Amino acid sequence: MGSWLIEGGTVVTMDDARTVLPRADLLIEGEEIAGIWPEGKRPADVEAERKLQADGMVVIPGLINAHTHAAMTLLRGYADDMPLMPWLKERIWPVEMKLEEEDVYWGTMLAAMEMIRAGVTCFNDMYHYFEATARAVVDSGIRGVVSGVLLGFLPDAEERLAKAVAFAKEWNGAADGRLVTMLGPHALYTCPENLLSKVLAGAEEAGVGVHIHLSETAQEVEDSKQQTGRTPVKRLAEMGLLDARPVLAAHCVHLTEEDIALLVEHGVGVCHNPGSNMKLASGVAPVPKLLEAGAVVGLGTDGPASNNNLDMLEEVQLAALLHKVHTGDPTVVPAAAALEMATRGSARALGMDDRLGQIKAGMKADLAVLDFRRPHLFPPHDIISHLVYAARAGDVRTVFINGRPALLDGRVQGIDEEEVYAQVRARVERLVS
Repeated sequence: MGSWLIEGGTVVTMDDARTVLPRADLLIEGEEIAGIWPEGKRPADVEAERKLQADGMVVIPGLINAHTHAAMTLLRGYADDMPLMPWLKERIWPVEMKLEEEDVYWGTMLAAMEMIRAGVTCFNDMYHYFEATARAVVDSGIRGVVSGVLLGFLPDAEERLAKAVAFAKEWNGAADGRLVTMLGPHALYTCPENLLSKVLAGAEEAGVGVHIHLSETAQEVEDSKQQTGRTPVKRLAEMGLLDARPVLAAHCVHLTEEDIALLVEHGVGVCHNPGSNMKLASGVAPVPKLLEAGAVVGLGTDGPASNNNLDMLEEVQLAALLHKVHTGDPTVVPAAAALEMATRGSARALGMDDRLGQIKAGMKADLAVLDFRRPHLFPPHDIISHLVYAARAGDVRTVFINGRPALLDGRVQGIDEEEVYAQVRARVERLVS
């Protein structure tokens, strides 16, 4: 696969000490980071096949979008300014029933282009036609965690589950390890408990984790308590679903103290989605309480039909700002904590922190290089603060995924962008006509 030497950039490692190395050199060999040296410390015999001059640049771990529905790029802006359940039942689900497999492929290719340009190197997806999403991961060069969505109200729900389990076994580890699979029961309110028990058995059989929406709205929690006397979190804990490894629970907006304790006890990865939760008025997740309790908290955009973009730098900023105004405390979720959620936190939530989320030797070479020679990023008093409060997706110049350039000096590699635009335009006309 070759080697790259990134010279002279400021490296934000996101290691335990949150070390920032000014004017450092970073060596990529094959799929991994082979070494990092502060200015003037690189051994004389260290060379590489290709070099990237990074003066004035900042190198960060690739951002990880821990919860999205990538192919919903097809519905971006289609059903805005609505509450969640009418949004789903009246606008989104009827159009999704018209989806074809190739629609999902091209919608995901569009999402991959958008994410790569924004410094996102890995995304965790739950959607229909999951094989098409997997093909898009393979073809685009991005890293993806792919779950087939399971909806219990569909007449063929059990057949879909069997297909999802077979898919999880066959595709896990494909594309040089860039593709990881999970099972994706949509939510407790759309999947009956008997189906969820079978999901747990299927996850154990396939050796994969579970990706689920959880406690997203107050109505969801209230309905669960009225029907069973228990919160959704407690119900999942009692049926053993939270013991799958890993479990990624998206949203977790409406939690009791007991719920938080259960999520921590079971090591559940919580994915915070501030942009989507704000837009759909779902509420504000208790992220400060979760972090204080020791929960694993990652960050995601949710789908581009409810956000309406896949810009993780924007999501990092929202995560830092939202909780300040909500609590009246400007010290909660400081910049470094927000950036950590989008890197190490998301990696931990997905059970991938042994290879993703920070810059150090032996980790996968998933990196984003941002141009800090911009007026809104100058002067560079605090690099991490600028990344959170001032940086934009358009500042990303180069992206490496699994050691290969996916974006090089602002140009996406290996994707015919014009073909993607043409395919999406034609398919959207059919879906919403």
